Amino acid sequence: MDLRTTYMGLELGSPIVVSASSLSEEVDNIVRMEDAGAGAVVLFSLFEEQIREEAAWNDAIAEATSDMFPEALNYFPDMEEYHVGPGAYLEIIRQAKERVDIPVIASLNGITDEGWIDYAKQMEQAGADGIEINVFYIPADFRLTGEEVEQKYMDIVRRVRSGISIPVAVKLNPYFSAMGSVARRLEQAGADALVLFNRFYQPDFDIDQLKVVPSLEFSSPVEIRLPLLWISLLHGNTKASLAATTGVHSASEAIKYLLAGADVTMTASALYRHGIGYLAEMTRGLTGWMDRMHFSSVGQFKGLLSQKLIADPTAFERANYIRILEGVRVPFR
Repeated sequence: MDLRTTYMGLELGSPIVVSASSLSEEVDNIVRMEDAGAGAVVLFSLFEEQIREEAAWNDAIAEATSDMFPEALNYFPDMEEYHVGPGAYLEIIRQAKERVDIPVIASLNGITDEGWIDYAKQMEQAGADGIEINVFYIPADFRLTGEEVEQKYMDIVRRVRSGISIPVAVKLNPYFSAMGSVARRLEQAGADALVLFNRFYQPDFDIDQLKVVPSLEFSSPVEIRLPLLWISLLHGNTKASLAATTGVHSASEAIKYLLAGADVTMTASALYRHGIGYLAEMTRGLTGWMDRMHFSSVGQFKGLLSQKLIADPTAFERANYIRILEGVRVPFR
């Protein structure tokens, strides 16, 4: 079976990619990922706060932005809680590139464009094949308009894009009011790929201690519905590559995303649950399905169920919505 695919200009041997997670903090794990069949690995995120610390300008940045997102700052860990610092991050890139042949994509997680540019260049110099930008931004300032929030993303992409020559992916959240427009503007700003969707780790309340507490839950397969919809809509309507990164727990979810038009599917939660070797099982599931369906390559079925040929996708979705509601019958008691 030919599992090859192209993602943001990179040739991959498989559409199953490891998404950003702590699993990639160990170079040995990255080697295991390649051995188990991963097409590429997105490294764990380097946070903007780490870059600030290393550059000794944390206070100046905090003062300039504290009025914009005071709530968001409370959910970032203290610096001593980070396992790997900026210098060590670059060394992981270098070592990984010496030991694996699959693309190694660095990940930057932040909120402002200051401090990203120089480090993106260093990641490129260390050997990263691409960079995934993860903009963790909660627009808590009620004075900000949707257009201003979108512009922040465009500015970051343009500045990062202008400083490096390797591909740039943008990990998006699902909360934009006009996702199609945002996707096209990001492409125009220089994004080579769009990753749908980011799962913000939202806080929870401890009702006994009356405290805000961090909450982390693995994704579940039912979460594929929203990114599945948007990937099917975006396929054929943007030149940027499309990556699906939510709810991929088996070959089934990966296949659905590929049918919608994704170039790659990304997984991490499944590997936390089952181990890195589970990538091989996902690959076997994909090739087994392809064999049953008489597909010899990913390219033969990628986008087969996308909506690029539907004249009015909105009407199509509304028709499905009505059909689903009509199918629900609650018995009288």
